[in-house]
Amino acid sequence: YSTKTNVKGCTVMPLLIQNGTLLLPEGPVKADLRVEGERIAQIGPGLPAEGSQLIDAAGKLVFPGFIDTHTHFEMNQGTQRETADNWTTGTRAALAGGTTCVLDFAEPQRGHSLASALEVWQERAEGRASCHYGFHMTIKDWDPRIQDELRAMTAAGITSYKVYMAYAPMRISDRTALEVVQAVGEAGGIVGCHCENGDLVDAGIAAMHAEGRFGPDAHPASRPAVVEAEAVGRWLAIGELAGYPVNIVHLSTWQGLEQVRIARKRLQEVYVETCPQYLTLTGDKYRLPGFEGAKYVCAPPLRAQINVDALWEALAAGEIDTVGTDHCSFYFNPTKMLGREDFAAIPGGIPGVEHRVELMYTYGVAAGRITAHQMMKALSEHPAKLFGMYPRKGALAVGSDADITILDPNASRVITAAGQVQNVDYTPYEGMESRCGIDTVLLSGAVAAQGGRVLLENRGRYVRRGSAQFWR
Repeated sequence: YSTKTNVKGCTVMPLLIQNGTLLLPEGPVKADLRVEGERIAQIGPGLPAEGSQLIDAAGKLVFPGFIDTHTHFEMNQGTQRETADNWTTGTRAALAGGTTCVLDFAEPQRGHSLASALEVWQERAEGRASCHYGFHMTIKDWDPRIQDELRAMTAAGITSYKVYMAYAPMRISDRTALEVVQAVGEAGGIVGCHCENGDLVDAGIAAMHAEGRFGPDAHPASRPAVVEAEAVGRWLAIGELAGYPVNIVHLSTWQGLEQVRIARKRLQEVYVETCPQYLTLTGDKYRLPGFEGAKYVCAPPLRAQINVDALWEALAAGEIDTVGTDHCSFYFNPTKMLGREDFAAIPGGIPGVEHRVELMYTYGVAAGRITAHQMMKALSEHPAKLFGMYPRKGALAVGSDADITILDPNASRVITAAGQVQNVDYTPYEGMESRCGIDTVLLSGAVAAQGGRVLLENRGRYVRRGSAQFWR
């Protein structure tokens, strides 16, 4: 076999992954996989080893590279509110944790164009990202000028968008949301929504203040499950009226899930994302001593165990499509401390891009809640399809990109902030068991990480995405 070039023109021998269990689109298969250059060249049993660099994956699971559908790197919420992870540290942590592609949210300033946000995010990521990357585009303003930009965004590889029903600086009206879904749908894209009723959140915060509640334990009480469920139902009504599929980001409640089920019974096409925190943590964290509960302040908030169980059941049943982290890492000290006197001033968001794969395997596959193949679909195949990258990404198939994660199901460790790559002073998963290890990560055919250690940095490239491939 001749040598080929891969990321950044590196010349490499063909690489042969032997003896592993491959998570193929149709199911797990014990077979070998050969990489030539940046692509998967062969899949089959007993492939010849001559002239190839060998990786022995005996006893291990070989996945298509995992895609995180939801990150916020280098996000500035004002003075002293810059996220701890920028594009350098955040993507390095993603790669160490088995993620080979992230989809971050580009956010234009009010009154500015979508193109301006794309330019800023490209400047931040290019040459600094250690995994591949793409962008969702947040829509805050909506007028003929913004609508006319959609065609240019599609040409630039942006085919997914986000709107907010919460946060005064971000949220848009229902009528605007309807117009956005229609326009994006006509352009072949899809719109996701942060589903919380902003007016009810504001009322909830005011009610907590009136009761003299200013600590982290008031955070979930200010935005209970019904606040999400109402917004989910309204978002689905908007999608139905628009006549195009819509996406729900970071679903956290069984009540919201019921709204999805009702919509699907009337044959509406809707896609759903949840996050590891809603599958592994509960609202008890907000009652930790002192100010420790601030570490877990995110929106939507962590919920009661009944929601955790319902979301796992929905994921196993195929009702939840993707699992992204909503990685938004603020230092506990001093950044989260800005809300010491008022929970509403705590910057919302938690880190997770590094630990998602381990958490999903440990508390999903190893716990018997989902299969490894279901995990592959939720973390690789479905994100690639929904966001216009399949089968280039998200599949172990001949001709697909050689972004590959080899997971060792026989490894174990305890997750700690001291041992993480993420550039933040805590992890919400401190002390939790990981019943697997990220053995080897290939990025475009090159061994980029092993054993949680990044070997190749700043090799990530922008992924120009096409139209969504819907499957429901």
